[in-house]
Amino acid sequence: MSESYVPLISSGVAGPLGVLHLPRLWLKSSLEAAGKLAPGYPGCGQGYDMMVVNGLGLKADAVKAFIATRPTYPQFEAWIKTQPGVNLTKGNIHKLNVSIAGYIHPDEVRKGVLAANGLPDDGSVLPDAINVNNLDDWYEFHQAVLK
Repeated sequence: MSESYVPLISSGVAGPLGVLHLPRLWLKSSLEAAGKLAPGYPGCGQGYDMMVVNGLGLKADAVKAFIATRPTYPQFEAWIKTQPGVNLTKGNIHKLNVSIAGYIHPDEVRKGVLAANGLPDDGSVLPDAINVNNLDDWYEFHQAVLK
């Protein structure tokens, strides 16, 4: 029996390159390549994943293909540095990080995650997608592993 895992690296985490969400993208895609990503999670989906891929000037298919070789996280960052057209300037990374940190989910996503966690939608929870996604991951982990 194959186990599946809820990815618990937050989008608010950066690796040595300083890019928010990049470690989570690596983890989700690595778990997907190994057939171990929890149901409902995309390996390389649309939201933050594509913000990072596009923001760095990478190609999604190339990212997926490289991660399918099961690199370590430092190997993934080293590979990124070799990609044609990649933009790793401090200014570009800062701009990307600001867009990630400032992203807000649509109301229905926030409301759904808060309701699943038994929390009121009264403004008492930080509304940015990083925090909402963290709540969602912790809930899913609890349901899959601890309940």
